Amino acid sequence: MGYRKLRMGMIGGGKDAFIGAVHRIAANIDGQIELCCGALSVNPEVAKESGKILFLDEDRAYTSYQELFEKESLLPADKRIDFVTIVTPNFAHFEPAMMALENGFNVVIEKPITLSLEEAKLLQQKVEETGLTLCLTHTYSGYPMVKQARQMVKDGMLGAIRKIMVEYPQGWLSTLTEREGNAGAAWRTDPKKSGKSGSMGDIGTHAAQLAEYISGLKISKMCADLNIVVEGRGLDDDGNVLLKFDNGANGVLIASQIAAGEENALKIKVYGEKGGLEWHQMEPNTLLMKWLDQPAQVYRAGQAYLSDVAKHNTRVPGGHPEGYLEAFANIYRNFAATVSAKLNGEQPTEFELDFPNVADGVRGMAFIENVVASSQSDQKWSDFKI
Repeated sequence: MGYRKLRMGMIGGGKDAFIGAVHRIAANIDGQIELCCGALSVNPEVAKESGKILFLDEDRAYTSYQELFEKESLLPADKRIDFVTIVTPNFAHFEPAMMALENGFNVVIEKPITLSLEEAKLLQQKVEETGLTLCLTHTYSGYPMVKQARQMVKDGMLGAIRKIMVEYPQGWLSTLTEREGNAGAAWRTDPKKSGKSGSMGDIGTHAAQLAEYISGLKISKMCADLNIVVEGRGLDDDGNVLLKFDNGANGVLIASQIAAGEENALKIKVYGEKGGLEWHQMEPNTLLMKWLDQPAQVYRAGQAYLSDVAKHNTRVPGGHPEGYLEAFANIYRNFAATVSAKLNGEQPTEFELDFPNVADGVRGMAFIENVVASSQSDQKWSDFKI
């Protein structure tokens, strides 16, 4: 079929929606993708107006995701979309994702992947049945220095991993802002729309995914303490989790949205027999290596000494800051390259396949369900069950 831009549709993410705009910017950065249609809001007027703002053809600014799939499926192969991006609240992930796969469309989806572990497993089954590609946007795994950290662990530079400390403090829910017109806070703190967990579902899943991604290990046991700190809130806004990993390593995970004054201060430290690494999301171009028997080293993005996978996910020379949008774009670029390879009957490369997928989505939902169950249990340690 030859190489061409991939055609993208979007569900949710209309005007004034933060994350939808981020997805569109990320998808555009490498010039591999074009937005062709959307069902951008459950409000028909907002959906149409958002379509105009984004210069979509009027007849492809749909008023529901059902209409999008019905009409896109009828278009000729050289017109219809290749994939759909779903940026709705958690409760509206599963049905459009399942409908997309059933209609032959690949999927990019916000995390957490669904409202329940059961739904996530059904999506995984459908992805396996169809052979289509699903990408889950755990953005932080897209940073070049996260790729570098992962490669250094994989190469054995730290020796056997012994301890992982990961924290994600935010302060934006330090007051009952969901009662003050903050739409993002309103759905995130509503069990019907967000699921079983608040802060652990929203940002704890990012922390858990990052810990497993960099270390190459899997969480095997946990001891969790979830808290509702702001009185009147329906879901946890703070939590602490002790972890054990499948190689015997132990860890600590903290996720809090009532850490007043914090922004998006995701940090991770991974310690092995020979040394430890440290990475901060708000200073993403720096990776600190601390050695047991020699001075610490500072690794910087864009340098010739980095691994091939870090270079593959770097766009500019050292000293030119790359950040959140570029990390997001790395996920889109790798996903797009994988879909294009499959469309052309080719095998995607290891680097192209390096993005969170449906299996990561299942683990994310399992993390949420296990952490809630552990917090409610009197037992100290609970097995991580899928």
